[in-house]
Amino acid sequence: MDYSLIDTLWVFLAAILVFFMNLGFASVEAGFARSKNTVNILSKNFIVFAVSSLGFLLLGWGLMFGGDNPMLGTEHLFVLGNQDLSFYDETLTSSVPFWGKFFFQLVFCGTAATIVSGAVAERVKYVSFIIFSFVLTLVIYPIVGHWVWGGGWLADLGFQDFAGDAVVHSLGGWSALAGAMLLGPRIGKYGKDGSIKAIPGHSMSLAVIGLFVLWLGWFGFNPGSTMSFQNPSDVMHILMTTNTSAIAAVLTSTITSWITLKKPDLGMTINGCLAGLVAITGSCAYVSIESSLLIGAISGVLVVFAVGFFDRRRIDDPVGATAVHLCCGVFGTLCVGLFSQEGVTSLATKNGLFFGGGFGPFGIQLLGVAAIGVFSFVSSGLVWLVLKKTIGIRVTREEELQGLDIGEHGNVAYPDFALVAESAEGAEDNYTPVPASAAVRPAAPAGAVPVEEAVPVVHREHEGAKITKVTVLMNQTKFTDLQEELDRLGITGLTVTNVFGYGAQKGHTVYFRGNPVSSRLLPKVKIEIVVCKLPVDTLIHTIQKTLYTGSYGDGKIFLYDVEDVVKIRTGERGFDALQDEAPADN
Repeated sequence: MDYSLIDTLWVFLAAILVFFMNLGFASVEAGFARSKNTVNILSKNFIVFAVSSLGFLLLGWGLMFGGDNPMLGTEHLFVLGNQDLSFYDETLTSSVPFWGKFFFQLVFCGTAATIVSGAVAERVKYVSFIIFSFVLTLVIYPIVGHWVWGGGWLADLGFQDFAGDAVVHSLGGWSALAGAMLLGPRIGKYGKDGSIKAIPGHSMSLAVIGLFVLWLGWFGFNPGSTMSFQNPSDVMHILMTTNTSAIAAVLTSTITSWITLKKPDLGMTINGCLAGLVAITGSCAYVSIESSLLIGAISGVLVVFAVGFFDRRRIDDPVGATAVHLCCGVFGTLCVGLFSQEGVTSLATKNGLFFGGGFGPFGIQLLGVAAIGVFSFVSSGLVWLVLKKTIGIRVTREEELQGLDIGEHGNVAYPDFALVAESAEGAEDNYTPVPASAAVRPAAPAGAVPVEEAVPVVHREHEGAKITKVTVLMNQTKFTDLQEELDRLGITGLTVTNVFGYGAQKGHTVYFRGNPVSSRLLPKVKIEIVVCKLPVDTLIHTIQKTLYTGSYGDGKIFLYDVEDVVKIRTGERGFDALQDEAPADN
C-alpha cells in the first residue's frame, strides 16, 4: 500500500508532541502537590502511560475501531499477534501506516488516564490507581472513542469532537470526579466548621514549567488530529485557534481571580491557560479565529468559578482537573454546536446555532455530552467502588500525614540529609545525617544535635516583668489549628521555621536505587513565641490541648528565660518592647 511521507511525518511529529505532554502533566501535578508526595505524583505519571499503553494495545484499539457496531468494536479486536492488519487500512486515514495511526491514538488514550491522576493526588493508593487506569484505557475510554471516532452511534447522529473535548477531556474529568468523590477530601482540607483550608503546592516553578510543556504539546494534540498535512491551511488555522483560545483564557482567568480574590493568583492563571486549551479542542477545526478568542475568554472565567464550586461541594481536587478538563471539556463540546462556521476550514461542513445552523447541531452536541457524562461517571464510579470494597482506594491516615512518598514508595524527592564522604584515601565510605530546615535555612554542620534535643530550660530571676520564650516543635499538620488558637489568646507575633529532626518518633528508612538510607529525619515545624503579660501556663495548656493526639510525634514545648528585649525602632526595652505596634499602611 502506498503511504504519504509528509502525512506520516506529520502524524509522527504530532504524536511525539502529545507524548511529551506526559512531562507537562507530571510537572503541573507535582508542583501543585506538597513536597512529601512528589515521588508518588511523578511515579503515577510514569506508570499511567505504561498501563494505558498496555490496555490500549491488548484490547482498547479493537473496541474503539473494530467495525461499525453502534456501541463498540466487535471485529478484529486483537492487534497483537495479528499479521494481517489490512482491516484497518481505511481507519482514520489511508495515508499513514497502521502503527503510526495506532501510536497517535495511543497517546490520546494515555492523556485521558493522566487527567485522573491529579484529582486523586495525595491520598489514593498506588496499586488502586494502576488498576483503575488499566480498566479505563482497556474498556471505558475505547467505548466512548468508538461512539465518536470509531463509527458508533454518536458519529451516525452527526456529533462532532475534532480533537477530544468529549472523548479525552470530559471523560477524564468525569472519571476524576468519581474518584475524588469516593476518596473524600485530604486531611486538613476542611475545618470542623466546614471552612475551606488552603493546601498550597510546593513548587509553582515546576507547575509553570509543566504548563508550558502542555501548551507546546497541544500544538500536536489539536493540529495533529488532521492526521494529514495535505492541506496546510487547515493545520495552520487549527494552530491559531488553539493558541488564541489559550491566550484569551490566560487574560480572563487572571482578571477574574484578581477581581474575586483581590490578587492575580498564579495558580488560577495556570488553570486558565489549560482551560482555554481544553475548551477549543473539540471545535478548533470548525470555528473562526474570532470565535476562538471568545471561547477562550469564557473558559478563563468559567474555570475560576468552577474551582471554587468544587471546593464548596467538598470535592477536593489538588490540581483543579475537574474544573479544567470536565467543566471546560463539556463547555468546549457544546461550543461546536454554537460557534461552528461552515467553510472556515475544509473540515468545517456545517454551521452552529450562532451562525444560522439552528438548534439541531447544538442539540446533538448536548445529547453527546449527556450520554458520555453518564456512561463515564457511572462506569468509572463502579470501578472505583469495586476497588474501594476490595483492596481499598485510600492510604491510611498515618501514610497520608507523613506523605505518600514514604508510605507508598519508601523514597523522597528532596532528601533532608547530606552524604559526607571521608576524604582520607582508602577510608571506609560512610555518611552523616545533617539536619536542615525546609528550604529556609542552610544545612547545619555535620554531627549537629537533632532539633528535639534542645538546650534544657534554665530559669533566672531578674528585675522587672518576667519574659519567657516558648519554643514548640510540632507536627506540620496541626499548624493551622494551633495558629487559630494562638490568635484567640491574643498572641500577636510568632516566628515559624520548617525544620527536620527526630526524638522518640524515629525517622523512616528510605531507599535510593535499592540501597537503604537509614534514620531519615522527619519534617517538623518550630514555633517561637515570646510572652510577658500572658500567663505561661495558659499558653502551655492551649498548645497541649491543640496538639495532643496521644501518638508519637505530637511534639515538645521548651521554656527559656529571656534576659531582655530591645525594640530596634524605638529603643524600648523589656515589657514595653513587646507591646503591639500599629500596623503600617500598605
